[in-house]
Amino acid sequence: MQQDRYSLPQRWLHWIIAALVLPALAAGALFFALGFGGLKDTFGMETTNALYKYHKTAGVLVLALMLLRLVLRIRLGAPPKLESLTPQERILSTGVQHLLYLALFAVPTLGWAATAAGGYPVEFFSWKLPGLIAKNPPLAEVLFALHGLAALAVLGLLALHIAGALRHWLIKKDGVMRRMSLFG
Repeated sequence: MQQDRYSLPQRWLHWIIAALVLPALAAGALFFALGFGGLKDTFGMETTNALYKYHKTAGVLVLALMLLRLVLRIRLGAPPKLESLTPQERILSTGVQHLLYLALFAVPTLGWAATAAGGYPVEFFSWKLPGLIAKNPPLAEVLFALHGLAALAVLGLLALHIAGALRHWLIKKDGVMRRMSLFG
């Protein structure tokens, strides 16, 4: 790894996970806002099923890629924080990053468990994966609620992460964006 940048695999994983998470969050918001019946009435059964399948597949992919990302982070480390960062900025950026990692593990794990507890198939593309737990509808309700709350946490953390990145790029112009950029 170059001293001032994450390794290329770490940078690719960052952007691939972002590309999976954002539409999965949007699909989850639709599920919450419209429910299964509302989705079916609005988009039809085929599109509704495709949305659920995408959401579950994206979740499994995010979980697997986050595991790989964690392994790479442990093995390869991270570039040192910029000297120009204040102590508060260091604490905030590290805290947001760690909480984002935690939430990106929690959301798909809770979704997988909730889906299994609800008696629904856990789909990964066209394959049915084993459920993490046995069917238990009352538990499924709790797990789906926790899945949604954790997704809201991801949304809030992403907002902080993106706001910080934009601040460094557009206002401070201190090169932080280069650390995770695929280009240049």
